[in-house]
Amino acid sequence: MGKGCKVVVCGLASVGKTAILEHLLYGNHTVGSESNQTQEDVYVASVETDRGVREQLRLYDTRGLHDGVDLPKHYFSVADGFVLVYSVDSLESFKKVDALKKEIDKSRDKKEVTVIVLGNKTDLRDRRQVESDVAQQWARGEKVKLWEVSVAERSSLIEPFTTLTSRLTQPQSKSAFPLPGRKSKGTTSNDI
Repeated sequence: MGKGCKVVVCGLASVGKTAILEHLLYGNHTVGSESNQTQEDVYVASVETDRGVREQLRLYDTRGLHDGVDLPKHYFSVADGFVLVYSVDSLESFKKVDALKKEIDKSRDKKEVTVIVLGNKTDLRDRRQVESDVAQQWARGEKVKLWEVSVAERSSLIEPFTTLTSRLTQPQSKSAFPLPGRKSKGTTSNDI
């Protein structure tokens, strides 16, 4: 297991950040049960990457954001990655994710960070305010991967965190783009 990567999980209040983490890690969240407002919690997870290697993630479950409350600035300097969460039944929460992504881009100061986006509460189909195709189009424009998930379906939570961990811990020595005139080390990939 390598160094622990620091991942900040953030979004508007009540989008399900804590529920996602607790159900992913412990499988013990009951949909519809309200939790107390989170101030900040840190979860440590051992996640298997797509390379079959277990890596450690330190997941910072942040306080839910609302009007007048921004993500504290220190998160931008310590994070290796971000999980931005919105609720598909709240257009306001999706707009907050857009604002957070812009803030991350502005403040990362050439530091490479990985950002993924989760649209939570897909089980609330009849209350949907954020259409899937609109969210995916936004994600392509921002060059981030977006998954729509539901805490009601634990299996929907696994792939995003496996992908995130794989990207964060990608071996630095291997490049998908070999330099001209040099022989590529390792196996070549047609998977681009």
